[in-house]
Amino acid sequence: MLTSSIARAAAVQVGVDGARARFATEQLTFLLQLAYSGELAAIRAYLGHRASLRDRAQRAAIDRIIRDEVRHRHCVLAQLAELGAGPIPARERKMEHVGRAISTFCVVGGWFAPMYGAGRLEAQNIREYEVAARLALVAERPHFVAPLLDMAEVEWDHEHWFRAMATAHPAWRVFPKWSCPAPRESIRTSFAAFERSAERPLHVVRAPWLVR
Repeated sequence: MLTSSIARAAAVQVGVDGARARFATEQLTFLLQLAYSGELAAIRAYLGHRASLRDRAQRAAIDRIIRDEVRHRHCVLAQLAELGAGPIPARERKMEHVGRAISTFCVVGGWFAPMYGAGRLEAQNIREYEVAARLALVAERPHFVAPLLDMAEVEWDHEHWFRAMATAHPAWRVFPKWSCPAPRESIRTSFAAFERSAERPLHVVRAPWLVR
């Protein structure tokens, strides 16, 4: 009797774990689709941002950021393919338009606004890849974790640079501030804490309201 009770409990746990893994896989797939198209918008926007700058060092920095975003697109696309999914065509079209609109604004909108806006968006991207890494762990895709954390760290570097640029401008004093990300090393330590946690809480992924 005791053996059968243990077996039933084990079966229930397996079922629960399997349901969590399926849910995490669904959420991870959607989040990666969002990230893939978001990187497209960023690339288009940064091309216009670079064209608007006169300072060579700033242009070179934007060039490096563009290359980072292109690498992220390649990495995320490969992960989507392994999950048996691909980009969402309608979202690709939407983010293409968003990116081009921002690109045009960068050319005519002055120096500060593009730096400020990019910093805010990059801060969101850090969290996006951190969440993706956690979902990948629960979805039983542990080999996704390191690349996703790497991308979170690169986005942290981007936010740090844009924040430094924006804070040097007098307009920074009057614009609303976004929360300063935790130190770069916290990306790894926070994930390690999640990995050790018995609960490993998961949440429903939603598209940012501005680009739904």
